[in-house]
Formats: sequence, structure tokens, C-alpha cells
Amino acid sequence: MDQGAAGRKADDPASTGRTSAGQRLGADYWKLLLSSGMTNLADGIGLVAWPWLASLITRDPLAIALVGVAQRLPWFILSLPAGVIIDRLDRRQIVIAMDALRCLMLAVLTLAIALPGTMPPVPLAGFPVLALYGLLLFSALVTGSAEVLRDSSAGTLLPAIVPRDRLETANARMFGLEVLTNMMIGPSLAGFLLALALPLVFGLTGVAFALAGLLVFSIRGPFRATRRVTQGIDANPHADGGRGQPTVGATGFIGEAKEGLAYLFARPLLRDLALGLGCFNALENMLLIALVLYAQEVLHLGSAGYGLLLTGGAVGGLAAALVGERFIRLFGQAACLRLAVAILLLQAVVPLVLPFPEPIWLTLALFSAMGTVWNIITVSLRQRLIPAHLLGRVTSVYRLFGLGMIPLGFVLSGLTVTVTEPLVGRHAALCAPFALAAVLVALLLATLWRRLSPAAIAAFVSTAAGDEPEAAR
Repeated sequence: MDQGAAGRKADDPASTGRTSAGQRLGADYWKLLLSSGMTNLADGIGLVAWPWLASLITRDPLAIALVGVAQRLPWFILSLPAGVIIDRLDRRQIVIAMDALRCLMLAVLTLAIALPGTMPPVPLAGFPVLALYGLLLFSALVTGSAEVLRDSSAGTLLPAIVPRDRLETANARMFGLEVLTNMMIGPSLAGFLLALALPLVFGLTGVAFALAGLLVFSIRGPFRATRRVTQGIDANPHADGGRGQPTVGATGFIGEAKEGLAYLFARPLLRDLALGLGCFNALENMLLIALVLYAQEVLHLGSAGYGLLLTGGAVGGLAAALVGERFIRLFGQAACLRLAVAILLLQAVVPLVLPFPEPIWLTLALFSAMGTVWNIITVSLRQRLIPAHLLGRVTSVYRLFGLGMIPLGFVLSGLTVTVTEPLVGRHAALCAPFALAAVLVALLLATLWRRLSPAAIAAFVSTAAGDEPEAAR
């Protein structure tokens, strides 16, 4: 992959005559890392704040789930066009603009919550409360749309800043800070702030997005991808040394989007990882949204207790970020990917058989640990092996499936409770999403087991390096 294809040729070891081994990650990386920490702190606060605000407005599980749908639906709608935009425009400027948009939207929501009479004494009491719920859905949709462009752009900045052989280290630290802020500090802080003042929660979230944008603004230099159009997806992406000389091929917005889509589907492992991640994330979020009312009505937790429950994910994810590289070297990439799916099955089963905060906290920790390991493996593979001029588009196609399917999990969770409650009662209905998810995760594990084999990973690496076509499976 050409390190200079995103506008940073000076960072390419081949162009400077230096080996990248032992190179420092550099000041720009640390700015990007801190910016990621701020956005993930905001997202971590939102893990508690968004569904909790919805639960204050309504106790309808489907209405609460729709807030999560609004946040994640943009990944399905915007991922493909976002990839083309990212490969056409300056990626740094996209990140800054999207952080500014999210800050503005959160400021509007904060002011609306602070207005007298908007928060109900009882769920859905009067027009002001209905209007607040509508604004909550709109805010979730806008911030979710900005997240698509922001996160996809930020992911393409990293390989332009960091030497290729430091990507695992850079990603591990990135995921470590993400876990610390998103899953430990953020949810705990949200529970504390919710007890103090509801508007304060969303106000500080907006401030975090503003600080993140300022950090990326301080990174200098252009980050516009070198426009190189390939002659079909089977052309060797490294044949020209990765320097980005133009060749004949697809042009136009739709043609470029199709090129990213075709690249992914021509490589079975990349396709299976994207589709598998979509099912994986849909089922995970099915469980997480079900946990909101489950924590309140079955575990009898308040906002602070719910925030502390989610810190289990932080502990596991942080531990994996620290030792993930060694864990992957010890057990291999294929075994780690398979284990991540197996742990999700445990997360679905435990609330059914052990309805107590402590074992649920532990399963969240185990799942987050393996989820972080999954990310270290798959993100590093994509960043290292996908040509830089295609990275934005292929990543967006990957996320179209990987994140775009999350709303299905939210809707399925809410519908499961709504449909089963008249038949089995409220308590059993709140447990129903976990039972259904356990069955679906078992099916997913059986489907992916052979597809996530060492041979499949080796074939993808070989094809991406331009050695030989990947064998059909």
C-alpha cells in the first residue's frame, strides 16, 4: 500500500531510504489518537444517555429501539457514497466538518432538553414531550450520518500517518483508548451526569466533539487521495509500486462506488468478514438495546448502575488492547476471529441463566476483549493490503455491511419484546431477545467457522499482495 497516496509521501519509508522498523509513530498520530479518544468519550456517554433519555420519554421498547435505528441507519444508506466522497476530497477536512456538525446538533438538543416543560412527569405526556422525542430521533439521524463520514475518513488517515509495519501497534493503542473512553469512562460519566442534570450530559458530549475536531485541525498537510483509476478489479494493485500513476478504467461517481464494491466481493475472505461482521454487530446491538429495559426492570439498576454495568466491556477491551498482539501471535488470527463469535453466544445466554449484574458484567468484559482482538486483526489487514486509492471506497463498502445491518438488531429486539409481552408477560418478554439472539448467534458461528480458516486468511493476503488469484471456496 502506498503510504503517500493520501498525501503524505514523506512518511513512506521507501521514499526516504529509511526502514520503518523502530520509527516513532509521530506527533500527528498522537493528535489523531487523542481526537479519537474525545469522539469515543462522547460516544461512550451516548451509550447510556441516548437510550436513557428515550426511556424517560417512553417505556415502549420499540420506540426506544427506533432511536438506535436512527443512529445506525445512515451506515446502510450513506456508506457507499461516503467512500467515493472520502476518496475524492481531503479526508482531514471531512473529519473536522463532521465533528463541527455533531457539536452543533448536540447543542440544539441540549437547549431543547433544558426548556421548561419538555421532560415529562409521565411517559409521552403532551405535545412538548412528543416534540422532544421527534427532535431526539432527528438528532440521532444527523449525528449518525456525520459519524459515517467522520469515522470512515479518520480510518483512512491512519495508514497515511503511520508506517505499514507499525499498524498493529498503532491500531492496538487506538482501540485501547477507544475502549477506555467509550466503554469505561464514558458510560460511568454518563450515569453520574444523568443524576446531576440531563442537559449537562448532551452539552458535554457536544464539547467533546468540538475538541476532537480541533485536534484534527492541528494536523497539517493535505490528505487527499491520489486519484488512480484501475483497469478492472483483477489488476495487480501494486504493479506500479503503489505510486499512483493513472491508468485506464472506471470513472464517475457510480463507477468509482462500483469499483470498491467489486474489489470487496472479488475477495471471499473480505466479503465474508464484512457480511459476518454485519450479522455479528446486529446481534450484539440486539442484546445491548434489550439490556436497557432489562437492567431497569429485571436487574433494578438506576442510571449509575447501568453505566457501571457497561464498564465491563471497557475492562475487557482495554486488557485486549494491551495484550491483543501477543494473544493473536499465540493463537493465530483464525482462532481469534472464531472465538470472538463464540463469546457473543455466551453474552446472549448468561442473562437467561444468571440474571445478576456480576455475571453479565463479566460476559461484557469477555466479549469486548475478543471484539477488540477482532478489530485489531481485520482493520490492520484492510489498512495494509487494500490499495490506498481504494481504501476509502472498500472500507465504506465493508462498513455498509458491517455497520449498516445494526438497525436490524435494534428493530428485532424491540419487536421481540412487543410481540411476546401479551403472550408471556413483561418479565419473560424482556428476556426473549436474549433467547432469540442465542439461537441466531449459534447459526452465525456454524456458518463462519470454515470461512474464517487459516487458509482463507492466507489466500486473501496472497491475492492482495498480487501473487495469485484467491481460490474460490
